[in-house]
Amino acid sequence: MTQRTAKPIPQKPDARDDADERAFLAAYDAAEFPHPSVTVDVAPITTADGALHALLVRRTEHPAKGRWALAGGFVGMKESLDDAAERVLATKAGLSGIFLEQLYTFGDVNRDPRTRVISVAYYALVDHARLRRAQPEKGEVVVARIDVPWEGEAGGRVLALDADGCELPLAFDHADVLGLVVKRLRGKLDYAPIGFQLLPRRFTLRQLQEVHEAVLGRDVNKDSFRRSVLARGLVAATGEMEKDVPYRPAELYRYVNPDRARES
Repeated sequence: MTQRTAKPIPQKPDARDDADERAFLAAYDAAEFPHPSVTVDVAPITTADGALHALLVRRTEHPAKGRWALAGGFVGMKESLDDAAERVLATKAGLSGIFLEQLYTFGDVNRDPRTRVISVAYYALVDHARLRRAQPEKGEVVVARIDVPWEGEAGGRVLALDADGCELPLAFDHADVLGLVVKRLRGKLDYAPIGFQLLPRRFTLRQLQEVHEAVLGRDVNKDSFRRSVLARGLVAATGEMEKDVPYRPAELYRYVNPDRARES
């Protein structure tokens, strides 16, 4: 005998409760309770010359005037966190339509000397050529090399270096934010398409390996890496070859989403 599950009986809204709630909200004073400000900070990340790099913007106003910061801004009252992150990425980094993911919420009480500020951090992944082509609307910008003083997924603060290898002073807790970005990328590299998000749509296996080495901060075995990538069905040959290179052209591949491949 099949047991039937009783369907919930719809309840009629109580007009008195609705009226009480409207009255409560009409009389509610948000200023009665202190509340923090909320910002978003976005770390646009790429790889170049065997290392991770991040786009930073020099602050032109106090606090931390003259220091380098992630692209950030306060969240509008009628703006979602994701919308705020996309707006900041577009206006301060000149980027849109790229991979963007929420990282972590930073809420140390003294992280901003102005007032109580909670920041929701994001990271964005983009290939190096596109990041270099991006033209922010205003502000001094640098694509800084991330120097990671720890191995594996130990985590911790990192340094930002300019083209001459000199350390750039970072604003607020952005050294911690970048450190967590590196830790997150290393932790997800084996099971998420992070490496492919840092490449153009067509790439060589050599370029993919270089991206993995830049993220991990160490060399990987060429033969075993290629066998693993091909065996997992993550890439497909395009039938095209590199052009205008000073060495023997290599075959170009494209990323294959395994989930979509199984659905087709």
